[in-house]
Amino acid sequence: MNTTDTAPSPKVHHGRNIKRLREMLGVKQEYMASELNLTQQSISKLEQKEVIEDEMLEKVAKVLKVPVEAIKNLNDEATFNIIANSYHDNASSVNYRCTFNPIDKLVELYERLLAAEKDKVAMMEKLLEGKK
Repeated sequence: MNTTDTAPSPKVHHGRNIKRLREMLGVKQEYMASELNLTQQSISKLEQKEVIEDEMLEKVAKVLKVPVEAIKNLNDEATFNIIANSYHDNASSVNYRCTFNPIDKLVELYERLLAAEKDKVAMMEKLLEGKK
């Protein structure tokens, strides 16, 4: 055995790795497409490619806010470490730190709609009394 031989590296599928990272980060294909000036269909095709040129990998990595190595050398344990150490909660498509309860907002909206309907009914009753 030659000393320069190395163990074969596992086959890497760049597109599949991009898709996995994108999904883990909660980023939509549409968002990536708009950031890269591509169509959503182009992103879908990109995610199917086994090997992607370095220039495109760098652009995708920038949009996902992860190092290019995360795409090139993805495995489950490394992925979580990379995301934990390099991803910052400033992606416009994700809100991890919600500062309000969505249910409270729905109740507030319902109450405003109900009040508006009550006002309409009162106005209609007034109009009907004026016509009598």
